[in-house]
Amino acid sequence: MLPNPWDVGSAKALQHLGFKALASTSAGFAWSIGKADNRVTLEDALAHLTALCGAADLPVNADFEGGFAHKAEKVAANVARAVKTGLPGCRSRDSTGDAAKPLYERALRSSASRAARSAIDADNSGALLTGRCEGFLVGQPI
Repeated sequence: MLPNPWDVGSAKALQHLGFKALASTSAGFAWSIGKADNRVTLEDALAHLTALCGAADLPVNADFEGGFAHKAEKVAANVARAVKTGLPGCRSRDSTGDAAKPLYERALRSSASRAARSAIDADNSGALLTGRCEGFLVGQPI
Protein backbone atom coordinates (compact mmCIF):
# COMPACT_ATOMS: atom_id res chain seq x y z
CA MET A 1 0.00 0.00 0.00
CA LEU A 2 1.37 3.38 -1.02
CA PRO A 3 -0.49 6.29 0.61
CA ASN A 4 -0.77 9.65 -1.10
CA PRO A 5 -0.01 12.72 1.04
CA TRP A 6 -1.17 16.01 -0.40
CA ASP A 7 1.05 18.23 1.77
CA VAL A 8 3.94 18.20 4.22
CA GLY A 9 1.69 17.60 7.23
CA SER A 10 0.00 14.57 5.72
CA ALA A 11 3.42 13.19 4.64
CA LYS A 12 4.69 13.43 8.21
CA ALA A 13 1.50 11.89 9.59
CA LEU A 14 1.72 8.95 7.19
CA GLN A 15 5.36 8.36 8.12
CA HIS A 16 4.37 8.45 11.81
CA LEU A 17 1.71 5.79 11.08
CA GLY A 18 4.47 3.45 9.89
CA PHE A 19 4.22 3.55 6.11
CA LYS A 20 7.50 2.67 4.37
CA ALA A 21 7.03 4.82 1.25
CA LEU A 22 4.76 7.54 -0.12
CA ALA A 23 3.33 8.55 -3.47
CA SER A 24 2.32 12.08 -4.29
CA THR A 25 -1.17 12.88 -5.48
CA SER A 26 -1.51 15.41 -8.24
CA ALA A 27 -5.25 15.87 -7.65
CA GLY A 28 -4.92 16.11 -3.87
CA PHE A 29 -2.12 18.65 -4.16
CA ALA A 30 -3.99 20.67 -6.78
CA TRP A 31 -7.13 20.81 -4.66
CA SER A 32 -5.11 21.77 -1.56
CA ILE A 33 -3.90 24.92 -3.37
CA GLY A 34 -7.29 25.73 -4.87
CA LYS A 35 -6.65 24.44 -8.39
CA ALA A 36 -8.32 21.75 -10.46
CA ASP A 37 -6.50 18.50 -11.19
CA ASN A 38 -4.24 18.86 -14.24
CA ARG A 39 -4.04 22.64 -13.71
CA VAL A 40 -0.93 22.75 -11.52
CA THR A 41 2.16 24.24 -13.17
CA LEU A 42 5.47 22.45 -13.51
CA GLU A 43 7.01 24.89 -11.03
CA ASP A 44 4.17 24.25 -8.53
CA ALA A 45 4.72 20.49 -8.86
CA LEU A 46 8.51 20.71 -8.46
CA ALA A 47 8.20 22.87 -5.34
CA HIS A 48 5.62 20.45 -3.92
CA LEU A 49 7.79 17.40 -4.63
CA THR A 50 10.81 19.07 -3.07
CA ALA A 51 8.75 19.78 0.06
CA LEU A 52 7.40 16.21 0.24
CA CYS A 53 10.84 14.67 -0.22
CA GLY A 54 12.20 16.89 2.56
CA ALA A 55 9.27 16.37 4.93
CA ALA A 56 9.57 12.67 5.60
CA ASP A 57 12.42 10.20 5.71
CA LEU A 58 10.63 7.98 3.23
CA PRO A 59 10.96 7.43 -0.51
CA VAL A 60 8.40 9.33 -2.58
CA ASN A 61 7.04 8.19 -5.93
CA ALA A 62 5.73 11.22 -7.80
CA ASP A 63 2.50 11.48 -9.72
CA PHE A 64 3.99 13.65 -12.43
CA GLU A 65 0.84 13.92 -14.55
CA GLY A 66 1.83 13.72 -18.23
CA GLY A 67 5.30 15.11 -17.64
CA PHE A 68 4.00 18.69 -18.01
CA ALA A 69 4.68 18.70 -21.74
CA HIS A 70 3.47 17.25 -25.02
CA LYS A 71 6.80 16.67 -26.77
CA ALA A 72 9.15 13.86 -25.79
CA GLU A 73 12.23 16.03 -25.28
CA LYS A 74 10.34 18.42 -22.99
CA VAL A 75 8.84 15.55 -20.97
CA ALA A 76 12.38 14.20 -20.56
CA ALA A 77 13.71 17.56 -19.38
CA ASN A 78 10.85 17.93 -16.90
CA VAL A 79 11.25 14.40 -15.53
CA ALA A 80 14.99 15.06 -15.11
CA ARG A 81 14.10 18.15 -13.07
CA ALA A 82 11.61 16.16 -10.99
CA VAL A 83 14.18 13.52 -10.11
CA LYS A 84 16.51 16.26 -8.86
CA THR A 85 13.95 17.03 -6.11
CA GLY A 86 15.04 13.81 -4.40
CA LEU A 87 12.50 11.40 -5.84
CA PRO A 88 13.48 7.76 -6.15
CA GLY A 89 10.47 7.20 -8.40
CA CYS A 90 8.37 9.10 -10.90
CA ARG A 91 5.30 8.10 -12.88
CA SER A 92 3.85 9.75 -15.92
CA ARG A 93 0.44 9.10 -17.42
CA ASP A 94 -0.93 8.91 -20.92
CA SER A 95 -3.93 11.19 -20.38
CA THR A 96 -4.03 14.57 -22.08
CA GLY A 97 -6.54 16.38 -19.89
CA ASP A 98 -8.57 17.07 -23.04
CA ALA A 99 -12.06 15.51 -22.93
CA ALA A 100 -12.25 15.44 -26.74
CA LYS A 101 -8.97 13.51 -27.05
CA PRO A 102 -8.30 12.06 -23.59
CA LEU A 103 -5.23 9.93 -24.39
CA TYR A 104 -1.98 10.64 -26.17
CA GLU A 105 -1.20 8.49 -29.18
CA ARG A 106 0.80 5.42 -28.14
CA ALA A 107 3.79 6.27 -30.33
CA LEU A 108 4.04 9.75 -28.81
CA ARG A 109 3.72 8.44 -25.26
CA SER A 110 6.26 5.69 -25.93
CA SER A 111 8.81 8.16 -27.27
CA ALA A 112 8.22 10.43 -24.27
CA SER A 113 8.77 7.50 -21.89
CA ARG A 114 11.97 6.46 -23.66
CA ALA A 115 13.26 10.04 -23.57
CA ALA A 116 12.41 10.37 -19.88
CA ARG A 117 14.18 7.10 -19.09
CA SER A 118 17.26 8.30 -20.99
CA ALA A 119 17.24 11.57 -19.04
CA ILE A 120 17.07 9.71 -15.73
CA ASP A 121 19.84 7.33 -16.79
CA ALA A 122 22.05 10.27 -17.82
CA ASP A 123 21.66 11.65 -14.29
CA ASN A 124 22.69 8.30 -12.71
CA SER A 125 19.99 8.74 -10.08
CA GLY A 126 18.67 5.20 -10.48
CA ALA A 127 15.13 6.54 -10.18
CA LEU A 128 12.29 4.24 -11.14
CA LEU A 129 10.12 5.46 -14.01
CA THR A 130 6.65 4.02 -14.40
CA GLY A 131 3.89 4.76 -16.84
CA ARG A 132 0.25 4.99 -15.94
CA CYS A 133 -2.26 3.98 -18.57
CA GLU A 134 -5.65 5.61 -18.11
CA GLY A 135 -7.53 3.94 -20.95
CA PHE A 136 -10.09 2.31 -18.66
CA LEU A 137 -10.70 5.62 -16.88
CA VAL A 138 -11.75 7.26 -20.14
CA GLY A 139 -13.60 4.31 -21.68
CA GLN A 140 -10.81 3.25 -24.04
CA PRO A 141 -9.54 -0.08 -22.74
CA ILE A 142 -6.45 -1.37 -24.44
